[in-house]
Amino acid sequence: MAGLMAGYGHYTHAVVRGIPASLAKEALRSSQTEVDLAKAVKEHEAYVEVLRTRLGLEVVELPADESLPDCVFVEDAAVVCGDTALITRPGAESRRGETEAMKGALKDLNLNIVEMTDENATLDGGDVLFTGREFFVGLSKRTNQRGAEILADAFKDYAVSTVPVLDGLHLKSFCSMGGPGLIVIGSSEPAQKALKIMQQMSDHRYDKLTVPDDLAANCIYMNLPSKGHVLLHCTAEEFPESAKVLSPPSTFSNFVSLTIKHIHPQSWQEGPPSEQPNWFSGLDLKSTCLCCCSSCPGL
Repeated sequence: MAGLMAGYGHYTHAVVRGIPASLAKEALRSSQTEVDLAKAVKEHEAYVEVLRTRLGLEVVELPADESLPDCVFVEDAAVVCGDTALITRPGAESRRGETEAMKGALKDLNLNIVEMTDENATLDGGDVLFTGREFFVGLSKRTNQRGAEILADAFKDYAVSTVPVLDGLHLKSFCSMGGPGLIVIGSSEPAQKALKIMQQMSDHRYDKLTVPDDLAANCIYMNLPSKGHVLLHCTAEEFPESAKVLSPPSTFSNFVSLTIKHIHPQSWQEGPPSEQPNWFSGLDLKSTCLCCCSSCPGL
């Protein structure tokens, strides 16, 4: 199992997608708050530039599709692990067209494509947490048991456990991996209950880092050949108390915070809007699909 962990977080490519103008009025949401589309686009571009220039990732940029208002949130369309890409069947019917462009992009990267064709299955990538040792799949409004079963079939080398999502849109609305063996988790009761279930289901021990704000648990960990350990995370401007908790670990050579705050995906979905800021976070796992492509051309 140590060998499997050794490659965790080693990414070479990032797939992103432009923001369509239709997102402002037609994307799935729980709030009718006005969106500053120009700022959202500008901040997303800045985020992509960090991935490309500062972190040295090969960035694949897909064009925005006005007929698919949520298409910027590419993570939900695929789950990539090793040389296999599972093309999902999103829980919201309006989002299922997003998978075609993602499938084409991942196929061009020479990944083995597995498609979820069972009409009884639903799976959003936002409900899939890969720890480097195993998968946890959130059972939510968007992901069902059959979807989790198909994911298990696609990635047979890893155990797959399901976790009820009692609040929020997705499992990763309140947790993410902050490094090998480290789960960053929000402090809310639903988040802590989910963590307890994950700990009970797993044969492995994970360290945890609890942040006061669930949305601040939205981090991206990478182990990059030229940069070392990297953690992308929220800023003190967004979540001041959580930013204090997310202090640079000594093992991280890069600790990157970005202020990108116009349209957080969480505020676009079903559920109570009372604590959902109208932010877009380019750090959100939903707007990036990371790949480790040893079989990609030129690698």
